[in-house]
Amino acid sequence: MSDPIRFLTSFAQAISTMALYGNGHPARERAVDRSFEALRELQRADPNPQFTFLGEETVYGQLSLRDMREWEWATRLANAGVQRLEFAADVTRDEYEEFLEQVIARLTLAVVDSSEARPTRRASIKFGAIGIRGESEAMQRAIDAPVATATIAYALKEEAQTVQWMHREVGGNGELPLLEAEAVVRSLSVAMHGESEMILPLLKLREFDEYTTTHCLNVSVLTMALAEHLGLAARDVRTFGVAGLLHDLGKVRIPLEILNKPGKLTDDERKVMQGHTVEGARLIITSDRELDLAAAVAYEHHIMINGGGYPACHYHRDCHQGSKLVHVCDVYDALRTNRPYRAAWEAERVLGYIEEKAGTEFEPEIARQFVAMMRKLDGNVQVAELEKED
Repeated sequence: MSDPIRFLTSFAQAISTMALYGNGHPARERAVDRSFEALRELQRADPNPQFTFLGEETVYGQLSLRDMREWEWATRLANAGVQRLEFAADVTRDEYEEFLEQVIARLTLAVVDSSEARPTRRASIKFGAIGIRGESEAMQRAIDAPVATATIAYALKEEAQTVQWMHREVGGNGELPLLEAEAVVRSLSVAMHGESEMILPLLKLREFDEYTTTHCLNVSVLTMALAEHLGLAARDVRTFGVAGLLHDLGKVRIPLEILNKPGKLTDDERKVMQGHTVEGARLIITSDRELDLAAAVAYEHHIMINGGGYPACHYHRDCHQGSKLVHVCDVYDALRTNRPYRAAWEAERVLGYIEEKAGTEFEPEIARQFVAMMRKLDGNVQVAELEKED
């Protein structure tokens, strides 16, 4: 058994034992001691171990632990908002036990007794929502607060940073980091279900060169909300969320002077821009994982229900359901965003446009359901500007 797997096994055993026995019980103390020693063994080779829990997969650093596929604790931790876990080299045994208590509180929705909490708490163990740079300040505040009443204000800063990093990776070496894409989608799902009813955490464009990042995140959120509204299974909802996140991936191949041009595109520039659908499908389909759905969506999301749009079809055919969902979400977010050549439309104007184009541009029932969902969730849309990097 490898050191990461040995640690995770002892970690789960410690949590289970602590949930059964109170403070000071010998069995509890032995379980914490064994788990902490397993952590120390791991840190002899890796002083700052990092784990990511994606539900079906557990990742150690950048390595997917194949032997931990479908490890039930990964799903439980992710559902409790513990998607990322990182240890400092100098973490102490007391800090580790306190961390385990916090995890138990999240898993059981118990309130942590602040009278027993240690007065000073260093960031020697970071855990929370996924992000390539660790947890957000909002998540840290939520960790420090009583768990049962904590609410998390999602600014989606780290998710945006992850998407930007993904685009750089694809643009630089053509490799799609799918684990990070799946992690972003899971984090968005957590943000959407952080309250008693669904909310839509959407980003407002701050600077034009951030459009692709904010747009991909918003389309992913909207697509998952629509899929859930239509009654799709949770796995399908996340699959469509990944497709929404990657739908514009081909834009990494578009020259920046065209992608960020403030004025109207020439015919030749428009032809290049429209090529992002084909490029996106090619990038996705050649990745090391099966992403047929996401590739189809990248290729089809600008094709209208009447056969118009692009890429041009030699003969009329039906597009994948995921493409139809992403298409309406794509248009909604695009029209709701300020662009150099036009101001953002009001939400009701966009919904009216979607209703008007149902049956020609959009699949009628999907358009109807999207409009109904957005009107129902009108008060549950939380819009935030993308924070500047530190």
